[in-house]
Amino acid sequence: MMPIRIVLLAFSNSNVEFIVGIGNEYLQDMADQVKAKNWVQQNLQPYLAQTKITCISVGNEVFMSNDTQLWSNLLPAMKMLYTTLVGLGLDKQVIVTTAHPYTVIGNSYPPSSGTFRQDIIEYMHAILAFHSQTKSPFLINAYPFFAYKDDPTQIPLEYVLFQPNQGMTDPNTNLHYDNMLYAQVDAVYSAIKAVGYTDVEVKISETGWPSKGDPSEVGSTVQNAELYHSNLLKRIQKKEGTPAKPSVPIDIYVFALFNENLKTGPTSERNYGLFYPDGTPVYNIGLQGNVSGVQDNVPGVIYSSASNIKAPSTFISLVIFAIAYLIHA
Repeated sequence: MMPIRIVLLAFSNSNVEFIVGIGNEYLQDMADQVKAKNWVQQNLQPYLAQTKITCISVGNEVFMSNDTQLWSNLLPAMKMLYTTLVGLGLDKQVIVTTAHPYTVIGNSYPPSSGTFRQDIIEYMHAILAFHSQTKSPFLINAYPFFAYKDDPTQIPLEYVLFQPNQGMTDPNTNLHYDNMLYAQVDAVYSAIKAVGYTDVEVKISETGWPSKGDPSEVGSTVQNAELYHSNLLKRIQKKEGTPAKPSVPIDIYVFALFNENLKTGPTSERNYGLFYPDGTPVYNIGLQGNVSGVQDNVPGVIYSSASNIKAPSTFISLVIFAIAYLIHA
């Protein structure tokens, strides 16, 4: 677990919050009481006194695959890790959840008619029961970029970039949406309600916009990435909710802090970061503050975080999503 250990120690005594994730390949192991306890005691507990670890994300986008065994392993792993945290007295400090791809939503338009895919309804029902019981959030990875890339002639660019536009009105509720991200979130709330739950909060575990892409990846430019993130941060500053949940400030985890220059796949996959791997900004959206204590720990790298981003009358909450795939169980 050396790479994640270095990161967690580097952010000791800072106000940067971490979600520590467990890879899909370890879900079956995490359903085992001994292995789950060993993982928490080795990879989480030693860092909690100095580093702000607030969540364990069990697996990642499990329902993106067609592996039904993986689907079946997810909830038992979540339950066992939660039980382990309770036993160690850590359940009030660290929550347990999992991040879902937006493809778990079978219908998203209009937002009030949002539903889950039929093939995963029984899994979603059980997972939502867990969230309701443990008061943990439902995490969704929502990327308006994908929708725009796939249909740029029908989806206005301004609508996905939080720019002035006519927006859309939900015919069932008469609620007006001026951006796609909020419409996506409310579609998830509708899907959750459709299976019987109204007490589970939705949080965006990933959203972002690539600054570079292949020719077929329409809209992947530095200018659009800068607009998406800067306009998104303005929304966060306002602490506003979605049209369907106006009193619940939307909670967003931006993907990603750094460009992942070694990642495979389309060009865009390596260009979601706010910073290059050497720590220099890809573009400037006002995140020039340093995380207290981090620069001394990691020479030459200036990090940006919620604790030091100066903004009119408020601080912006940017949270780093750290994935720990090396597990010594």
